[in-house]
Amino acid sequence: MIRKNKQSTIKKCRNSRKQKQGIVISDKMDKTIIISEIKKVKHRYYGKSITKKKKYMVHDEKNISKNGDIVSIMETRPVSKNKCWRLVSILNK
Repeated sequence: MIRKNKQSTIKKCRNSRKQKQGIVISDKMDKTIIISEIKKVKHRYYGKSITKKKKYMVHDEKNISKNGDIVSIMETRPVSKNKCWRLVSILNK
């Protein structure tokens, strides 16, 4: 029976966290911002480009981002009921 090394599998999972970019649409809550991610996708049958939007609640520890900022976020363990993303950096103010 071959046993896998747990350390190697944990490191692979930890480094493969999802990262996204979006625009801050709300910063009214304390230590929480709402990000809107916009994607352009082609329709499967018609080929027309469609705009899809999705909102994420993001943990912002220092309250540094404001409305309209373009930010980078990373997946993390759940911080609260709806927050499982955290702010990595502000790309454009």
